[in-house]
Amino acid sequence: MRSFRRRVLEWGRDNRRDLPWRRTRDPWRILVSEVMLQQTQVERVVPHYVRFSAAFPNPSACADAGSAEVVRLWAGLGYNRRALNLHRAASAVVHRHHGEIPSDDVSLRALPGVGAYTSRAVRSFAFGADVAAVDTNAVRVLARCVSAAPLSVGQAMALGDRLVPRGGSWEFNQTMFDLGATVCTAEPKCGRCPLRRQCAWYGAGGGEPDPWRRGSTATKQARFAGSDRQGRGRLLDALRHGTVTSAALAAACGWPDDSARAERIAGSLVCEGFAKWSGSAPPVLELC
Repeated sequence: MRSFRRRVLEWGRDNRRDLPWRRTRDPWRILVSEVMLQQTQVERVVPHYVRFSAAFPNPSACADAGSAEVVRLWAGLGYNRRALNLHRAASAVVHRHHGEIPSDDVSLRALPGVGAYTSRAVRSFAFGADVAAVDTNAVRVLARCVSAAPLSVGQAMALGDRLVPRGGSWEFNQTMFDLGATVCTAEPKCGRCPLRRQCAWYGAGGGEPDPWRRGSTATKQARFAGSDRQGRGRLLDALRHGTVTSAALAAACGWPDDSARAERIAGSLVCEGFAKWSGSAPPVLELC
């Protein structure tokens, strides 16, 4: 394990990607980046992170802006529930923690949208806690290089915790992300991997079965075109630009002949706190 850890850190010094959230230890900005990176590629996140951080430089600014403005600025990132959760987390930080992101796991995981991984990432990258932040890329590296066997996320976190160097969690975790994202990819580039001498799977010949593929829990997502998700996204985009009357819901969703389906989608947005009905004759839908 010592040689594995050393090689990871050596490679990282020269090869870690320069990303805007890696230039700060501000807990709020790190939380923003981690929420944005959920199920979203780094390249897409960068410009959104820069704009969002400028508009909402701290939890108070985000909470004060209101959820509608946060959802508007989230346009183009998808998975819009993350925007709502981030606003709710900012509000909770203001009301429960005097506007300061907490540093302990229990308090972090009590914030809306913050789970085990995000809590670990904030604790490592903002506060220097010696814990592993294990994303899909890091699980792949650990499964192939260390265990040569499938790993659940919980097992990967426990293994990662044993590998994190004391006082060096930021460097170790960020480098593990990049190794998995650029070298130990789904189709691994073993010939240029700095860990090939330490890699249990490569040492055994690197053949099938691939321990990462056997351990992968990813499921194929349902078709997007024509789905409720597509209509929901279209309606949210329309709401970002103004109100939508009840008569215009179906067109806004892209289903001009299915008003019942559009009304159901509108109802779900209201129930989840994205939107509200206002006025009475006729009512209009608007962001909360």
